[in-house]
Amino acid sequence: MRFAAAWWSRDVLDSVLVRPDLVAEVCADRAVDRGRVFRHPLRFKRLRLDVSVEDVPRFGQGPAAAAG
Repeated sequence: MRFAAAWWSRDVLDSVLVRPDLVAEVCADRAVDRGRVFRHPLRFKRLRLDVSVEDVPRFGQGPAAAAG
C-alpha cells in the first residue's frame, strides 16, 4: 500500500510500521486511485481504551473494525 503526498503528485510518502500498544479511532474515506494509493489523509478522532490491540486485525489482514 502506498500513500501519496498530494493530489496528482507522484511523490510517495514513506510509511513506518510501529509496535501497536494503543487503539485509535480515525476518520477516513476509501478514495484509492488505480495505483492503490490513498488520496485523502486520515484524521485522528480518539483513543479507544475500551478496545485491546488483539481485538483489531493487523493492517491489510481483514476489513473487520472494532465494535463501538
